[in-house]
Amino acid sequence: MLKYILLPFILPPLLLLPLSLSLFLLLLILLFLGFYLRLRCISQRINSPTIAFFHPYCNAGGGGERVLWQCVLSVVEKFPRATVYIYTGDIDASPQQILANAESCFGLKLPNENVQFIYLKTRFLVEAKCYPVFTLLGQSVGSMILGLEALWKLQPAYFVDSMGYAFTYLLADLIGCDVISYVHYPTISTDMLGKVAAREESYNNTSTVARNPLLSTIKLIYYKIFAKLYSFMGAKSKLVFVNSSWTKGHIDELWDVPDRTTLLFPPCNTEKFLQISGFRSKRIVSVAQFRPEKDHKLQVESFAKFVEKSGRRDVRLTLVGGVRNQADKDRVTSLQELSQTLGVEDLVEFKVSIPYPELYQILSDSLIGLHTMWNEHFGIGVVEFMAAGIVPIAHNSGGPKLDIVVPGAGFLATTVEQYSDHMIRVLEMGEEELEEMRRKGREHVTGTFSDETFRTVFLEKCEGVLDMDLRWIEELGGEEEEEEEFD
Repeated sequence: MLKYILLPFILPPLLLLPLSLSLFLLLLILLFLGFYLRLRCISQRINSPTIAFFHPYCNAGGGGERVLWQCVLSVVEKFPRATVYIYTGDIDASPQQILANAESCFGLKLPNENVQFIYLKTRFLVEAKCYPVFTLLGQSVGSMILGLEALWKLQPAYFVDSMGYAFTYLLADLIGCDVISYVHYPTISTDMLGKVAAREESYNNTSTVARNPLLSTIKLIYYKIFAKLYSFMGAKSKLVFVNSSWTKGHIDELWDVPDRTTLLFPPCNTEKFLQISGFRSKRIVSVAQFRPEKDHKLQVESFAKFVEKSGRRDVRLTLVGGVRNQADKDRVTSLQELSQTLGVEDLVEFKVSIPYPELYQILSDSLIGLHTMWNEHFGIGVVEFMAAGIVPIAHNSGGPKLDIVVPGAGFLATTVEQYSDHMIRVLEMGEEELEEMRRKGREHVTGTFSDETFRTVFLEKCEGVLDMDLRWIEELGGEEEEEEEFD
């Protein structure tokens, strides 16, 4: 009888032992390579200071990529002779195609002569599909291997991570790089630990685990160990930017470097959206990459419930978003099938990886903007809704709750019932009430978020880390660097 009582306490550590040993051995190998790379770096360091951005998905066209390109633009505008390097895994896109896509998606024109790309071939190691179990740990260790490839090809003076791969900081710090990070979303948070402890089902805590006490115990131990590792890695960053009050709270708690951490709202292209006016059709729009955490399923289900409650079939739902890989494409297909099952396939349309002008036209014609991600780190899409005069219905958590949707400028919801009720409420509003809500939203957006504010604060905070070295390049008049192919 005693062995059955003790089993839940003994089994989790035993199951985690092989994983811990494997991780320990892999870390030893990576550290050994890091030391070797440091020696190589000392002997082969490029004479002029270099700044490199670690952004393996730089061609994705999402909010994180807007942050990347605004950072790059701010550096090359202040230091026109400096060369900025981008570590990318988009091996199927040429430098010209990547820069053209940045201009198409965000309206940003970057000078070709200032930007060079370093192509990485091991990006697949950070794909979630490679790790059906222990996904966070697998992706993080994979990012270390990807980071090792990056640093092997170029050892910069400044290593800027603009995607949140904290496990790469150890290697960058090891070879003497100054690490700068922009954190969109903590890889793990106390909220995630809480969901596992409470055995609550979510996109990263499947029903199989949530319903099983033993599996929940194992996962909770694993999360706690991972949180300690994440904290150790993150503390290697010399300068930390976070994109929202919610993210700052978690990073301050996990990394414990508040003196090096700055709240910097991501750049939002509000100027063009603020010019939108005139007639709006009865369109409900969503703008988000087709990733699992965005919870497009909740949007389709809420819209179907709205149709059921109101009996209206004169309203259309448009889902706009980019896809990164086949898993995202399959997710779009699944959502199309769901809309058919719920009987609203004729009212739901999908716009996948569309160019910026088409997105602008859709936002110009929309009345309501949907956002459904739980604990969204920030929510650039919600800001753009408000700038465009669209009434947001956002998830009652994270950035939208703490920083964006102020009282009188939109609605917050959590459940299908709440989302559908708010849809009905907005569609029943008079024009005067709608205009007042739009005014409040636009006033908040223009006073808080802008591209100019982002670039100014980014450079001001970076001044003590990189300004003197890059200014040295300007004073030298630039050094002619030999063209080098990074593949």
